[in-house]
Amino acid sequence: MYTMGTLLRHGSAEQKQKYLPAIASGELRLQAFGVTEPTSGTDTGALKTTARLDGDHFIVKGQKIWTSRAEYSDLMLLLARTTPLKEGMKKTDGLSVLLVDMREAIGNGLTIRPIRTMMNHATTEVFFDDLRVPAENLIGEEGKGFRYILSGMNAERILIASECVGDAKWFIEKASNYAKERQVFGRPIGQNQGIQFPIARAYANMRAAELMVREALSLYESGKNPGAEANMAKMLAADASNEAANVCIQTHGGFGFAEEYDVERKFRETRLYQVAPISTNLILSFLSEHVLGLPRSY
Repeated sequence: MYTMGTLLRHGSAEQKQKYLPAIASGELRLQAFGVTEPTSGTDTGALKTTARLDGDHFIVKGQKIWTSRAEYSDLMLLLARTTPLKEGMKKTDGLSVLLVDMREAIGNGLTIRPIRTMMNHATTEVFFDDLRVPAENLIGEEGKGFRYILSGMNAERILIASECVGDAKWFIEKASNYAKERQVFGRPIGQNQGIQFPIARAYANMRAAELMVREALSLYESGKNPGAEANMAKMLAADASNEAANVCIQTHGGFGFAEEYDVERKFRETRLYQVAPISTNLILSFLSEHVLGLPRSY
């Protein structure tokens, strides 16, 4: 839902015509986002995957990790280094975005290895062994890919924040319904303030996060830079969802850990968003430096 925003905003007219209608119609399946690497993590400028121009093709060599949906995707938006780092050069310069047709690439230089996780999330390692990508699949200008990817990252954070708000609503509804029905000591447990108040606080925090998501989305859709708002929306919504998950488990007591109530599964899944797609600490670092003007901490 967010990956091809980079193509929409920065691709050529030919690329848009070739891919976007087919994506919109469903003819082209999901799209993967090849950015994170094992040695660089969120230090995107330190990535090691390279794309070397050879005639009318780029030759890609390297590895990506935590590449969601790769097994089920037809296309990948790939960030690779096309210009070697030199002294005095910004780490985020010299990176380019390539559109990879995974239907042609698998078995021809592209290998996908699934990663087993504790939650229902299809993620993978992806290996590039001299994969040939047509030069016409370069999005925008060579060497300026990092700034193109940023717009996709903002959209990703808004999307994940929206998901977290939805998760929080689910947990709050689940906890409220159970608290109304569960009888202990001859009365519903939801009559006790020790049960009511945590649910009510989780609801208030969810609504606050939801408003920040709307603010970030409004800025994004108007073509402005929602960097701070997208980061805050993601952090606040992830916190709200995590809080609501804990409240829901606590409200259900032992039944919160039983598969039949479906709480433990979603509890595990929403924990992911304290870490991905960007950790809470990095969001706080971003706000400290870019919003508050504090010295860079890393």
